[in-house]
Amino acid sequence: MNTAVNAIEPRLLNVQVTEDEIVARLVDGRTISVPLAWSWRLSEASEEQRRNFEILGDGQGIHWPELDEDISVEGMLHGSPGRRPPSATEQAA
Repeated sequence: MNTAVNAIEPRLLNVQVTEDEIVARLVDGRTISVPLAWSWRLSEASEEQRRNFEILGDGQGIHWPELDEDISVEGMLHGSPGRRPPSATEQAA
């Protein structure tokens, strides 16, 4: 059995952030989306803050400068939601 392996790293062509999800169109024609809730920073941000993003490098990820948040294409493809850091109360316990 022959299996084709695509050695090309998936890259973003464009991104849309809706009220509920991040939708990314990749250069290879795929469209992927993840729930906005995967990023606690984005889910708590204003609509204006969510719209203020930039595509990193050659399309490897998305960066929200106001929120100090980054999401990689690999993370979107492999299901890697961000985890909220423990609060001071949780750290003291």
